[in-house]
Amino acid sequence: MKTNQRNNVVHIANIHETAVVHSDAEIGKDVEIGPYSVIGENVKIGEGTEIGAHVVIDGWTEIGKNNKLFTGASIGLEPQDLKYHGEESYLTIGDDNTIREYVTIHRGTEEGGRETKIGNDNLLMAYCHVAHDCQLGDNIIMSNAVNLAGHIMIEDSAVISGLTGIHQFVRIGKMAMVGAHSKVVKDVPPYILVDGHPATVNGINVIGLRRNGITPELRKEIKTAYKYLYRSSLNISQAIEKMDQELDSSPEIEHFLRFLRNAQRGICR
Repeated sequence: MKTNQRNNVVHIANIHETAVVHSDAEIGKDVEIGPYSVIGENVKIGEGTEIGAHVVIDGWTEIGKNNKLFTGASIGLEPQDLKYHGEESYLTIGDDNTIREYVTIHRGTEEGGRETKIGNDNLLMAYCHVAHDCQLGDNIIMSNAVNLAGHIMIEDSAVISGLTGIHQFVRIGKMAMVGAHSKVVKDVPPYILVDGHPATVNGINVIGLRRNGITPELRKEIKTAYKYLYRSSLNISQAIEKMDQELDSSPEIEHFLRFLRNAQRGICR
């Protein structure tokens, strides 16, 4: 049991005697740090977070409350980008995330705004990799050995199945699902199910919509939007125009349209 005193407040943390924790690291109340883990100088760890054995957390990394990091995770190290030359860059992780064995998450680069960011309530299973400047939302599931290249954005409640590789700058939309062993080189619109090498569209992620509380009426609207986009003779611009004119306005449909309008790499077809 050790204490970390800052601003006249004593925080009690359970730090194993073999762990190496820099004296300037900020360790919150009730944090647990396991055997042989290494915590760097500029790291901040929020209260209630559990860090397993042989975990390395370094760089300008801030981790929120009640996270769980398992054996061998490597968090906040330098990005694997040849344009990176040691400049200060950041990794920010929110609350209540589970980061399993041997996950790697790297800090940002100058080109990407210097920050990699992960939200709340995410599950990153063993051997996942999150490269520099990725932006992850909340309630995301990444199954074993998912690999994200740099500058990827994954929106809330998306599911990425195991052994999937995602190309740099790709966006994965809200409540979308990517099947196992997929190669994703274009944006995946919200609510859509894709699979394959390269990934192609297989339908709507109906199970995901139900699990996230989307009503039957709204699911019907999303199905109509899907038909305009993928099952008609309309091009993408025409499909967007038809959705905008004919579908009932809702936050979900508006988000779908906004995603399509902002697609930079094209969308999976």
